[in-house]
Amino acid sequence: MNSHAQPIGGTILTKPFRALLLIFAVAAGVIAWRFWAGIGPVSGLSDGYPWGIWIAFDVVTGTALACGGYAVALLVYILNRGRYHPLVRPAILTSALGYTIAGLSLAVDVGRPWNFWRVPIFVWQWNFDSALLEVALCIMSYIGVLWIEVSPAVFERLQDTPWAPVRRVASVITRVLDKVLVWIIALGLLLPTMHQSSLGTLMILTGRKLHPLWQTPLLPLLFLISCVVMGYGAVVFESLLSSAAFRRPRETRMLGSLSTTMVVVLFLFLGARLLDLTWRGAWMRIPGSAGYGLLLSVELAMFLAPALMLLSKERRTDPGHLFRAGMLMMLAGALYRFDSVLVAFNPGKGWSYFPTVPEMMITLGLVALEIMAYIVLVKTFPILRGIAPARADAGHS
Repeated sequence: MNSHAQPIGGTILTKPFRALLLIFAVAAGVIAWRFWAGIGPVSGLSDGYPWGIWIAFDVVTGTALACGGYAVALLVYILNRGRYHPLVRPAILTSALGYTIAGLSLAVDVGRPWNFWRVPIFVWQWNFDSALLEVALCIMSYIGVLWIEVSPAVFERLQDTPWAPVRRVASVITRVLDKVLVWIIALGLLLPTMHQSSLGTLMILTGRKLHPLWQTPLLPLLFLISCVVMGYGAVVFESLLSSAAFRRPRETRMLGSLSTTMVVVLFLFLGARLLDLTWRGAWMRIPGSAGYGLLLSVELAMFLAPALMLLSKERRTDPGHLFRAGMLMMLAGALYRFDSVLVAFNPGKGWSYFPTVPEMMITLGLVALEIMAYIVLVKTFPILRGIAPARADAGHS
């Protein structure tokens, strides 16, 4: 197997790609309607529920799913596990796309997105007591950091062009990146640690509006650990799915080795969650919590299931089990965050929220855009390792 990343090549405008393009085109029309008519006619948002699926899924859950780059970087650059380095580049690309889509979702959600540029510039107007300020600054900075981390793949590709001036510029930029990338990577490890935990801090501020089974001083820690859980799950899911979709060799041995770390992180989350519930005596709330007790049970079971699945060495080397475990990890983290931000949040009597069709259509369209961007980038630039030589039918996705 080739140890170097290579562009996949092949046709981009395949049937699945055109289907994704159609979904995004419909969503783009709905987005245009949202900016023409305002957010009220398009969404189910209200004063009681000022944020809905665009925040709960696209931002709070979406950025955690996009933490694969962060999770793998912790192993490679902090714990010095260099054998996982081939997973870094596709994980970073997925992170860059996920965070960019989250930024686009925020632009749809906020009332005046054209004022975004004021956030990093108008320093004298910053509210240093605001957890949301830290989230905004960190996410905006992290998007830039992620694309800088992706850029070496772009400049590697440009060095193979037939145009000498482009090759020279690409070579100079590559040398500069080699010198500064270590600092960029360090920043890329710091920023998610800050803003993922701060998302949990935001929910602490909701006080009694968040159900006691989820309202805890440990929310920042639980949000941070859950993003690592989801990040590793996304890395496994993306690696095996791209192997099948693009007909490339599987990284089964490497993913099997990674699954040992995944089990540790899963039990770390479960341990923190169970200890917190016990310490606060929150278990006593379950009998009078209607369906929330059942929701908590499902949530905990979804974290426990992949941990138990991956305890067996034989299962850790089985692509099917790895894929299912990765998918369960993503779903478990998504459920926990959805519960913490939306389902278990109750602003009081008289308020209700359920996403409207336009809201769901916009979310679906942004996801389609992310998948299309991934396909274009891996087919054009050296992102994935161990690619078989390009064929006329390469890339059925």
